[in-house]
Amino acid sequence: MHWLKTTTWLLCLYPLGRLVFLGFTHGLGVNPIEFIIRSLGTWALSFLLLTLAVTPVRKLTGWSQIQRVRRMLGLSAFFYALLHWASYLWLDQFFDWAEIFKDIVKRPFITVGMLTFLLLLPLAATSTDASMRKLKRNWQRLHRLIYPVAMLALLHYFWLVKRDITQPLIYAAVLALLLGLRLWWRIRPPQPATGIKKGGHNPPFRSSKPL
Repeated sequence: MHWLKTTTWLLCLYPLGRLVFLGFTHGLGVNPIEFIIRSLGTWALSFLLLTLAVTPVRKLTGWSQIQRVRRMLGLSAFFYALLHWASYLWLDQFFDWAEIFKDIVKRPFITVGMLTFLLLLPLAATSTDASMRKLKRNWQRLHRLIYPVAMLALLHYFWLVKRDITQPLIYAAVLALLLGLRLWWRIRPPQPATGIKKGGHNPPFRSSKPL
């Protein structure tokens, strides 16, 4: 499965490489700062959705190996969210903390964006195997924050775009599908077992909840 990790790694690096390439070839448009900040934010949301898509893909296709790249996708979402946040602080505000504070208070999409990033921090900080062993069941509870994080990131995107909401609507449809599948698997009635054990008795069915 080295090809899967290599392909995923290249996918994760592509948005950054694209921005560097566009920067050197004068392809960032008339407002390069806005282009950079929005592009990084869009890719952060994209990787969040890809992370959420891993479990549905595994359950629908039986392709269990895809689980191996979920952490990489999640950390890529955080990486681009970090660059998105840092670009706003540096390129847009030049670390003017007074103006940044005013922005957070007065502009709801900035408020939601900052909250989203803060909620991502503990997820990234506890993404290691050591954290999983230490937190045990609490690790899974903590990482359910990815659901409100994705919804807040989408709300941030909607409020940022304002006029042409075509692309945010596409992201919203994808997120609704991914969360809808999880909800269905959680609440659906138990399905009868298909296999028959020796002795002629069906084994009891145990529904497994998606991670």
